[in-house]
Amino acid sequence: MSDKQNILYVILAKWADWEYAFAAGAVAYLGEDKYRNIVVSTDTNIKQSMCGLRCLPDCDLENVPTKYAAVVLIGGLSWRGGDAEKVIPLVKQCLEKGKPLGAICDACRFLAGMGVLNNVKHTGNGASELNEAGDGYKNPQGFVAEQAVRDKGIITANGTAALEFARELCLELGINEKQIETWYTFYKRGFFASA
Repeated sequence: MSDKQNILYVILAKWADWEYAFAAGAVAYLGEDKYRNIVVSTDTNIKQSMCGLRCLPDCDLENVPTKYAAVVLIGGLSWRGGDAEKVIPLVKQCLEKGKPLGAICDACRFLAGMGVLNNVKHTGNGASELNEAGDGYKNPQGFVAEQAVRDKGIITANGTAALEFARELCLELGINEKQIETWYTFYKRGFFASA
């Protein structure tokens, strides 16, 4: 257990639970021997999701494990407020360490505003939304109209792409590609493809 690498999932109030479910589920199932899911938030108080689910974070931003394999920002309705700004140091640390960084839905807009998407291909909920992220975003030509995009260790996805986001995260983590595709096909099509 102690040899497992931490995957840090950052949630804020009114987080999008469906965006977390596939990513955390895929990592736990496909990378069960290698990775451990850790939920991080601004504090350790219960965070209620957009669907009313309640999650008790494992740690707050002040007590994040120093060793981790990736940071994943889960979308929701709080990425445009003050709580989101508290996540900036963790994002910067992740980038400095050269670890994979994932963002889905409105968390992509948050990264755009920070300037994180300026040198990578990326996606989000729409090009116009990212263009409204603020002066930090200077790469509209890097926007790709796809559900999920992975480039240079940055994984982005729109809010309808929880399954694709999970697949790209697992690929970035180096989990067995054949297992990922079998898993993805099952959830996408509703059955295992025959050999």
